[in-house]
Amino acid sequence: MPISGSQAFRTEWAAALLLLGTLTCCASGQEAVLQATAATENPRRLCVGDHTLELAVGDLKRTAIVHVPASYDPAKPMPVVLALHGAAMNGAAMISFCGLNETAEKRSFVVVYPSGTGPGPLLTWNAGGFTKGLGSQVDDVAFLGQLLDEIERLINVDVKRVYACGMSNGGMMCYRLAAELSDRIAAIAPVAGTMAIGEAQPHRPVSVIHFHGTLDTLVPYDMGTSNTPFWLRLKSVETSVQTWAKLDGCDEQHPVTNLLSKDGDELKVTRQTYGPGSAGTSVVLVTIDGGGHTWPGQVPPVRFLGKSAMNISANDLIWTFFEQHPLP
Repeated sequence: MPISGSQAFRTEWAAALLLLGTLTCCASGQEAVLQATAATENPRRLCVGDHTLELAVGDLKRTAIVHVPASYDPAKPMPVVLALHGAAMNGAAMISFCGLNETAEKRSFVVVYPSGTGPGPLLTWNAGGFTKGLGSQVDDVAFLGQLLDEIERLINVDVKRVYACGMSNGGMMCYRLAAELSDRIAAIAPVAGTMAIGEAQPHRPVSVIHFHGTLDTLVPYDMGTSNTPFWLRLKSVETSVQTWAKLDGCDEQHPVTNLLSKDGDELKVTRQTYGPGSAGTSVVLVTIDGGGHTWPGQVPPVRFLGKSAMNISANDLIWTFFEQHPLP
């Protein structure tokens, strides 16, 4: 009997979650090492290095790994980037998946890797999009707001330069943060994750840079237009980006397009820029032609996820974009 598009889609998700879950379990030892290196002499102030924070949020114990770069000076405010993992991962797995620690060292910002909730190490974010009781129902917006409060208590934070990026389900959560925590999140960078909430009513315009591969089989580029399973409700890449272009007061019909790849590169990469919008905001879509469910510039941990654009660095593009868009 032939498999329906919805069944095939669900099978791919299950296989990918199993693979990523295996990687997450392997990364759990790294998280324990990081926790062991946390500063203990002065728990009210984090020094250079890696630390694991534990927070009580309601009845739940939540965790996050914090990387403080060598350039950190407690006398000077430093930017902070939340890096949100994908489904079936955790904060420790996200460190190696995105490679942001190296960028944080080069460009001088603190990077925070929170963990979602769920059974064992297979964690998710309540970013919306799931039906029939699937996915997290936890108030992750409240958790991440409380986490930022704690980071500001422990580190001298530049509160006008707090950002969020995320992979897949973590990218979806970035859109939710932009909608519900726009007073604290200056700009977002979803990677392979589209808008999952029904609508957005941010208190202020929020700049967005979105990365997506055209051959992503887990969060398809045209999600919502064909073969979408009943248990998953996500907007397409185009709808997500144009929604925020409109919210930011950009012209969503006439983006400026330029080529990021070079002749001879395996994957063609284009950038479409909507803006300028209100308060200097902009919305950018980076499309990887032939790219999979991957983080551009990073080697995928498993081949199943598809090809990654190694001719660009999502991390460098994200940070350059963030630098250009602090809170007003």
